[in-house]
Amino acid sequence: MTPFSAAEETLRRFYFHPLRMHRLLVLFLTLASCTRMTVPVQMPTEISAVLPYNCRQVLHVTAVNDRTSVAELRMLERTPANAWQAISVAIPVRIGRNGLAWGHGEFALPAPAGWRIKTEGDGCAPAGVFRITQSFGDEPRPGWIKLPHIHCTANHWGIDDVRSRHYNQIVDDRTVVCDWTGPETMVPSSGCYKLGAVIAHNPQHQPGLGSCIFMHLWLGEDVPTAGCTAMSEPHLRQVLTWLNPATNPCLVQLVQP
Repeated sequence: MTPFSAAEETLRRFYFHPLRMHRLLVLFLTLASCTRMTVPVQMPTEISAVLPYNCRQVLHVTAVNDRTSVAELRMLERTPANAWQAISVAIPVRIGRNGLAWGHGEFALPAPAGWRIKTEGDGCAPAGVFRITQSFGDEPRPGWIKLPHIHCTANHWGIDDVRSRHYNQIVDDRTVVCDWTGPETMVPSSGCYKLGAVIAHNPQHQPGLGSCIFMHLWLGEDVPTAGCTAMSEPHLRQVLTWLNPATNPCLVQLVQP
């Protein structure tokens, strides 16, 4: 092996000094963490028209048609120029076992021709635009979550009984009078509600229009939901870390154009 010359040895020791290499690696990782790939996203005109002007974060879920339970989620931010850009790659999600039906949000967004309308127990996830109001889970709010948080216990229930005054709400049975039957526990043994977020579908709690629409952990990449939007735990943590109530985040759930 040819020995290093004196000049080469000096350069080698300079560039490959362990402490200097460590500092360079830290610098590289810091710069990489600060760099995001952004991709412009064209929001449909009718959706842009109803999104609140102060909504600056959108979870954009799209499916290839309204009968599939397979969909993709992208995290979008509104730019100063009032355009939308994706700041994440597509995240695989599962939606209702019967696909999508047009939902009931607070925004004046009529159902497109030919769409099914969301009803209680139809097995469809709601399509449309909906606020994301709070997170929930089986522990107190983690420090990395910014949304208001419900710490769910065995006393917390999602009410899907259309006869209840608490229809389409998460309640604590220690603080309200029970007037329901067959509620959904918010701490199921499956663990799918270990972490989640509330989607403000049917915000007026009108009986029969659909209840307890959440974003939560999936039971498997091939397992659809009863009407919620589900994903893996790492992806849900990524989404919940990003969501900020100061940006008035919304879910936009549609069929691909």
